[in-house]
Amino acid sequence: MSEQPELSEFPNLKGVVPDISLDDLDELLGKLTAEELDELNGDFDPDNSLLPPSDRMKNQTDKTATGPFSRQKLLKWLEEKAKNEKDWEQIKPYVGEKRGKTFKPKAEPKKKMTEDEAKEDTEWDDLLKEASEEELVDLAAVLGFHSMLTQQQYYASLETEEISGQFGGFKGVAKAQELKLMPNEPENKTDIVESLQKLKDNDSSLKHLNLNNIKNISLERLCEFCEALKTNTQLETLEMASTAATDKVAKTLAKALEDNKTLKNLNIESNFISGEAILEIMKAINKNMTVIEFRITNQKPEVLGNKVEMQLTKLVEENPTILRFGIACEFPDARVRIHEKIQENNDELRKKRVGKS
Repeated sequence: MSEQPELSEFPNLKGVVPDISLDDLDELLGKLTAEELDELNGDFDPDNSLLPPSDRMKNQTDKTATGPFSRQKLLKWLEEKAKNEKDWEQIKPYVGEKRGKTFKPKAEPKKKMTEDEAKEDTEWDDLLKEASEEELVDLAAVLGFHSMLTQQQYYASLETEEISGQFGGFKGVAKAQELKLMPNEPENKTDIVESLQKLKDNDSSLKHLNLNNIKNISLERLCEFCEALKTNTQLETLEMASTAATDKVAKTLAKALEDNKTLKNLNIESNFISGEAILEIMKAINKNMTVIEFRITNQKPEVLGNKVEMQLTKLVEENPTILRFGIACEFPDARVRIHEKIQENNDELRKKRVGKS
């Protein structure tokens, strides 16, 4: 039989119970009442990790359960309790009472000036007092005190113009600079009927067709231009920017480019062409590889989407002849790849030109 451990081996129990052996603990516990046992069972250490969570702290709640949790009931009870409770007392407002000593910075000792410095300062004071307002404005401009001048006075001083007489002195009223009226751009005077007839007749004198900014031209007439382009072998540049062209015109143009082998420059910027129609035009351009400049920026659907941009990038990478491509890509991957392909095509053209010379 092993010997019973002594109470001295448990230092945590010192001061709680008398210095007795463990054999007497059962006898002591048997003499305790029910209340004393409950009180003894409540003296557990909540941080003792050796005990299960349910035994670390005794349940000290004697109130019976009120039922399942109800959020609406709890909010209603809190609202009623808040209405019935007395408001907090208002804190006395600050009335500007000063406590303690007021900080006063130390006065710096005045430096003694020499006779030459005092004489020089006196001369400058006399000169500034005798100077007119116009001369003071000129002096402020020379010294760079642009905050004391109006914007027109400051920029006039940089251009060595007369400041005060033209724009007033310090007390002059600041006025906005008069706007310069710029003349409107001249209207496009292209004869639509005559140009369409020349295009259909394959006239050799029609190398450049400019239909930009013609607002009263119909979609049917634009489609006629595109259809006439199918059999034309003389036109090299076609510009249809800001003509309110739609996908109908773009698809007709794509079909014409599948047969046309002479067009080099195509500009259809600022229209209402979708990304799918742009892809059809690019596929038609890749069929003959004759177009070297293609501009399609500023369409009404400004965002083409990642799918359209990546398909367009793949088509551009398959074209070794295009040298200028005007488009605003949203995603940097498509923008960088198109830029690199255009640069590569220009480098190849330059190598061929240098080799021939």
